[in-house]
Amino acid sequence: MEKLKNYIHGEWVEGSGNGIPLYNAVTGEQVAVSDTEGLNFEQALDYGRTVGYKNLFSMTFYDRGEMLKKVALYLLERKKKYYELSYKTGATHADSWVDIEGGFGTFFTYSGLAKRMLPNTPFWVDGETQKISANGTFLGTHILTPSEGVSIQINAYNFPVWGMLEKLSTSLLAGVPSIVKPSPYGSYLTNAVFQDMIESGVLPEGALQLVCGEPGNILDYVQDGDSVLFTGSANTGRKLKSMPSIAGNAVRFNMEADSLNCSILGLDAKPGTPEFDLFIKEVRTEMTTKAGQKCTAIRRIIVPEHLIGEVQNALSKALDQTKIGNPLSRETRMGSLVGKQQYDEVVRKVNILKSETELVYDGKHELIDADYDNGAFMSPKLFLNDKPFEKNISHDVEAFGPVSTLMPYKDAEEAAALAKRGKGSLVGSIISHDEKFIAETSWKMASQHGRIFVLNRDNAKESTGHGSPLPTLMHGGPGRAGGGEEMGGLNGLHFFLQKTAIQGSPDVLTAITKVYQQGAEKKFSDKHPFQKYFEDVEVGDSLETAGRTVTDADIVNFSNVSWDHFYAHTDATSLTGTIFDKTVAHGYFILSAAAGLFVSGKKGPVIANYGLENCSFFKPVYAGDTITVYLTAKEKINRGVKGRNIPSGVVKWLVEVVNQREEVVCVATILTLVAKHSPFIDLNVKNVQKILGGLTETTSLNWGKMSPQQMIEHLEHGVLVSLGEPEADKCFTPEEQLEKWQDSLYNHRKMPKDFPAPFLAEDETLLELKHKNLEAAKQSFLDNLKRFSVYYKENPQAEHMNYVFGKLNKEMWELMHKKHFTHHFEQFGLI
Repeated sequence: MEKLKNYIHGEWVEGSGNGIPLYNAVTGEQVAVSDTEGLNFEQALDYGRTVGYKNLFSMTFYDRGEMLKKVALYLLERKKKYYELSYKTGATHADSWVDIEGGFGTFFTYSGLAKRMLPNTPFWVDGETQKISANGTFLGTHILTPSEGVSIQINAYNFPVWGMLEKLSTSLLAGVPSIVKPSPYGSYLTNAVFQDMIESGVLPEGALQLVCGEPGNILDYVQDGDSVLFTGSANTGRKLKSMPSIAGNAVRFNMEADSLNCSILGLDAKPGTPEFDLFIKEVRTEMTTKAGQKCTAIRRIIVPEHLIGEVQNALSKALDQTKIGNPLSRETRMGSLVGKQQYDEVVRKVNILKSETELVYDGKHELIDADYDNGAFMSPKLFLNDKPFEKNISHDVEAFGPVSTLMPYKDAEEAAALAKRGKGSLVGSIISHDEKFIAETSWKMASQHGRIFVLNRDNAKESTGHGSPLPTLMHGGPGRAGGGEEMGGLNGLHFFLQKTAIQGSPDVLTAITKVYQQGAEKKFSDKHPFQKYFEDVEVGDSLETAGRTVTDADIVNFSNVSWDHFYAHTDATSLTGTIFDKTVAHGYFILSAAAGLFVSGKKGPVIANYGLENCSFFKPVYAGDTITVYLTAKEKINRGVKGRNIPSGVVKWLVEVVNQREEVVCVATILTLVAKHSPFIDLNVKNVQKILGGLTETTSLNWGKMSPQQMIEHLEHGVLVSLGEPEADKCFTPEEQLEKWQDSLYNHRKMPKDFPAPFLAEDETLLELKHKNLEAAKQSFLDNLKRFSVYYKENPQAEHMNYVFGKLNKEMWELMHKKHFTHHFEQFGLI
């Protein structure tokens, strides 16, 4: 039987022992063997701390975000084989989707967050700068850098893919190398995904290692700077946390443990209401998804005492209708437990629950294409705790399978009290349409819950469900749930980052943080900052504007245009007892006037105003005052761009407005979208003519089969098609892919060298030559390029068909020609 290999020190290594046999949870057949015996764990940790840390730290947060996206895309293309393995763990298609594509989705989410919100530097400035001296020559701020160590991630058996990827999404983005230790059960699925992550070639050396089996003594070698993330039972987690190597070395430890999560049916949610039906559906889903093997599953069903019987009946009917069996069958809605060992453990816990509470539903389901003897199948089981404030077994014992307990309550006070008797939960839900009941119960139970999920008729269609942790929200909980936190958007990175206070002068803090600090030296030049591309803007680039004297007419006109007739701007007789001596200019007029002073009217790389932050007005501006503006590049933020947007970054500009006495009257930060340098040539005819000067009949190709004249006539034909001469009769790209192809015109990715034109046969020469020689072809091409420019000035709304990209307008044709010309000019080594 095949042994699963471990990935240690950059190599795939088999264990040297007998290992643990792994079985198909549906058929009982052996699938693989996991074995970690003989592995050098000390060497593995050292490799991660040195090679892995160095390689990840050298990347920026933005680059790591791009890395996550590339890995996720690579895995998504190979998802079919992961599903085939997932079925062997007993998971249905729906269960597998949550595990597999939910894991990929977490990578995509964190990639998006990084590219929108994190800097293109290996460190991250956290929070605002603090002025800690009277004159502002001594400042303080905080930066976050990757903790210098390795992260050991111990995952549970219930989510072999998501369990790995949700932890890696934050550790990799933070820049910390990781060693993944999945549960042996289902580890053959983790192993397959991990193999592809390594084979993708996207991850730097040392970033990831895999221990596919028992952990051995790996935790004996952790040291200061390392971290341990554990998902599993609360009992095991507490033992690990107290290990001398962890407790004695200040090793960061995060635990996400199983918990006795609850769902509360509101007092208003009587039979016949949408909320009652939603409650039954939600509880059934949480009892049967992954066969109840979820740390977020509903274990305690808290119901108004007068509705206990009706809930029991409705839930029993719903569970009766849940078809159990082979996950490969389309009829199956619930698969098996992950293995016989887990089955035996759940049975043991069920028997403990029976000692104090009544088993009121024990499904007698006939299996679809499976049998109870070979597979680890268990029917759903529902208990009733009629005195939940006296019988504590329901609040202490968790059967990690399709098992849950009904219990009654009288009022919101009792509902919240029962919810908290779980002694710390990952999630609790409230299903009600009574906002007062929801609010009162939520406040009272929040201290013992990591997440509170409210469901009713208003959000049911878009709800993600009680049991679904989301990348942008914290996953974890207090007490029994482990006291840990995972994901939660960018907050999930903080566990892996060291926070350091930085103190110094404005110039020093600017140099360290790459964010301009007020009081630091400004860099003035003759070139207007708004005429610089994103790559060329430097933090500290500044502009001092001319002055503008504010007049009474300005104040009156702005009042009329804006409809802002606040008395301080319009009524001099009402100013007694105010801070104003006379009618004052509007703050937003000062900001608008400042923009008028610092913007560049000439078209340039600045695309648009993106936003405004931290605008404050310090002194009034009256008619007769003269304002001057200092504009300074404060911070640059790289950003991912999708769809039909020009590749760009965000530049934050510090705007300081002073009066004639050099007193600061207004400070704001404006954000602009600034275009990045295009790698494609400009369509300027003189520029193209200069490039073509280097093309002769003997110029050799870097790829392809064209002659120089064929290439020129091919480009000329493209220009003529963009003029409708001739009008292309069809587009060869399928309609469903057309939008994606058109969007691609806007990005900065070059055309692939081996792209076969779909409108040409494989062995067909491009076109019959129509010009007598290369020079004549060049001249005709340049003449038609001039015509192109004139045509779209005279016909700005014109659209013409392209064989690949469909019907294109002026902007799209320009983008297409830029890419196309660049492609073929590079083919002949002209640029």
